[in-house]
This record gives sequence, C-alpha cells and structure tokens, in this order.
Amino acid sequence: MKISLILAHPDETSLNHAIAKAAAEQLEANGHEVVFHDLYKEGFDPLLGREERPKDAILPEMIAEHCRQICEADGIIIVHPNWWGQPPAILKGWVDRTIRPGVAYEFLDGDSGEGVPNGLLKAKTAMVFNTSNTEEAREKRVFGDPLEAIWRNCIFGLCGVSNFYRRTFGIVVTSTEVQRRNWLETVMDDVGTRFPKSNVAIAQSPWRKRGFGEETKDADR
Repeated sequence: MKISLILAHPDETSLNHAIAKAAAEQLEANGHEVVFHDLYKEGFDPLLGREERPKDAILPEMIAEHCRQICEADGIIIVHPNWWGQPPAILKGWVDRTIRPGVAYEFLDGDSGEGVPNGLLKAKTAMVFNTSNTEEAREKRVFGDPLEAIWRNCIFGLCGVSNFYRRTFGIVVTSTEVQRRNWLETVMDDVGTRFPKSNVAIAQSPWRKRGFGEETKDADR
C-alpha cells in the first residue's frame, strides 16, 4: 500500500517528529511505501490564492504533486499538535490547497455547492495523531474536542474515507521520557493494526531521504 504521511510541527526534536518517524518505520517494516512530507521543513506555502480556487485551475507544480499523491494514497496519516483546538496554520493551508474539488470531493449535477459532496479519495483509512497539553476530559467537556470534528466529520468523512482513527497524547509538557517512549510504541501498534504486514517488501521508502530530527528531547506539544 502507498501511505501518505503528513507532519506539521516546526521543531525537529519534538514528540511530533518522533511520532511521525515511528509511524514511518512501522509502515516500512510492514512492507508499505511511505510518501512523507514535513510541511515546515519543506517550506510549504499555506496561502490559497484566488487563482487556485476554481476546480479547473492550473495549479503550481508543488501543489499539483501534493494533489496527485493524496489521490493515489491507499491510506493517510497526519501528525500535528493541538494548537488552540486547531491544526497549525501550515497544515490548515495544506488542507485548503490540497483537499480541493475534483481531487478529494465533488458536487453532483444540480448541486451548486450547498449540498453534501461526493468523496473522491481512494484511501479508505485515515489516522491522525495529536499531542496536547490539555487534559482529555477537559478537552471534550469544555471545548467539545474540535479536532475530532474537523478531521472525522469536516474533512475525511466528506471526502470518502470511511475508516477514521485518531489518538491524542498528553499531557506532553509534564510527560516523562518513559511515557513518551511508551507513546511511540503505541503509535507503532496503532499503525501496524490499521496497515498490517504486506507480502511485498519495500527496499527504501522516500521518507528516509527527507530526514528526521533525533527522538524527542523536549516536552513540546
């Protein structure tokens, strides 16, 4: 399977980077191809310009490549921190520019955009790993768990991805090294369960060429 792995965190020594690395290693161990993007490292431009909004717009080469890859993905994994109940701006911009009409969804004939779109993504499984400094019960009770609604209902649910799984790790700022290592083992277990071993071996996935920082040294969420 070809799995698209998207990481959005500016610090290469963060837990988020370690999570993405653990996910990539488990996917590769199970024989899957990993198409990895570290949005901050690549300098992804999150701004959606007026000229890109039409369905038939001519896209910049980088955006066209992201769109092609997300169309071809058999699975999607996204890793990002919880910042004010939202993804980082760079990741929101990636959604704006990549999860676009004609790529991830379409409106059927007679629908001017006011109805429920038809999902186009090939992937049937999507995973989101978040880090947070808000206690889980408070996140749900006080804030209503907005990240769950964003990813499950507003994005993947409307784009045809029927199997969605999300896990949040926290509280990161007070976590110990032992806790963080246990969390990384959980990531590998979660990924291995949803993307089990393939009969086809991948010699070297592209994510290795992109590089990761060292495993988490800090408690950055």
